[in-house]
Amino acid sequence: MAGPMTDYGKRYHHQSDFPADVKEPHAIGPDDTVYRYLCPSRKIGSIIGRGGEIVKQLRLETHAKIRISENVSGCEERVVIIYSSSEETNSCGDNVDLVSPAQDALFKVHDRIIAEEALGDDFDEIQQVTVRMLVPSDQIGCVIGKGGQVVQNIRNETCAQIRILGSDHLPNCALSSDELLQISGDTTVVRKALYQLAARLHDNPSRSQHLLLSSNLHRAIGGYMGPNPGAPMGAVSLMGPYTNYRNDSGDWAKEFSLRFVCPTENIGAVIGKGGVIIKQIRQESGASVTVHSSAAEGDDCLITVSAKELFEDTSPTIDAAMRLQPRCSEKFEKDSGISILTTRLLVPSSRIGCLIGKGGSIISEMRNLTRANIRIISIENESLPKVASEDEEMVQITGEINVASNALLQVTTRLRANVFEMDVPDVSRHKNRDGSSRGSGSQVTMY
Repeated sequence: MAGPMTDYGKRYHHQSDFPADVKEPHAIGPDDTVYRYLCPSRKIGSIIGRGGEIVKQLRLETHAKIRISENVSGCEERVVIIYSSSEETNSCGDNVDLVSPAQDALFKVHDRIIAEEALGDDFDEIQQVTVRMLVPSDQIGCVIGKGGQVVQNIRNETCAQIRILGSDHLPNCALSSDELLQISGDTTVVRKALYQLAARLHDNPSRSQHLLLSSNLHRAIGGYMGPNPGAPMGAVSLMGPYTNYRNDSGDWAKEFSLRFVCPTENIGAVIGKGGVIIKQIRQESGASVTVHSSAAEGDDCLITVSAKELFEDTSPTIDAAMRLQPRCSEKFEKDSGISILTTRLLVPSSRIGCLIGKGGSIISEMRNLTRANIRIISIENESLPKVASEDEEMVQITGEINVASNALLQVTTRLRANVFEMDVPDVSRHKNRDGSSRGSGSQVTMY
């Protein structure tokens, strides 16, 4: 089976950070082709059939897996999850090129829903239809393209109206990390656009798709949207080459990520039994948290934290980093019983200047504000861990728990501002979950 693709066609292989015993049979694999098609609830019978006979036949014809979600309160649509191996084995209509079983099944499901919609229409008018699909936020970039070029090209070639709708348009059956892809036009135009968009999604799988199914479908990875939506457990937000795009409100979102060096002996405290701790951190922060245990070198491994963010919003990445710190840091106790943390963060050499400042002014200011020992360790230094890349330097923070926490907040806030090319905000505005300030000298709630 081919691996997932990035950079417009280069497939990569990656591993889950969950223990093997957490994986379920018939689950979605990281290399699979996956679609989540939204079917109006009133038309779901055209896919299921009496006693499930239609969906059974579709599975037999296409060799794809088709799962239909339960009804969700307050939602007029149901999620049809279609997935298969990414191997292109099926012929599809008049197209010469072969497609994956999931693509074949997607078009057959689409055709059945549209055919039912046409039954009540006036035959004298060209039939207008709208198709809606849920796409993970880390995958939507392949549809948009740099500067919106990909989606604009598909619009021009097919004459379809294609929109990526904001979070306020997400139906209750969506996950809070989803994007809503909507295609409108006459039946022929929409099918052409669906074919091109499905090909893009096939070529660029989501890194979180292996978490989409469990014994209870969506509920197992963070629940549905609704009155109190929570970020999905394990939802990954790595945009790869698609780091920026403009949403419907006109704001620019950027990917902000952090790389922690974690002692391998601490990995159990980060993941937890059956992945329960890392799931909770993901859910409560809304950020992606990935343990790269396969890339461990010596006594260390990497943990990546990332999210797609707007500068004026609270940062999911920093929230997750603060929750991770006491678990991924080296810890020792003084004779007095006070715990000392050492937190290590890898930073691209091109961004390290925002932490040092002219003549070391910024790092001196952070040391004075937090009273932490903050060091920058470059590649020439033998203390740099083996997991670091050649273009990275390490920020090492040492201090008592509250001191180290405040220092990490100072460092990550400046890094985030540098990514957005904005002035550093007042860090004292950051609040703990109990409402108290995280500024210098404050008591920081540890997670």
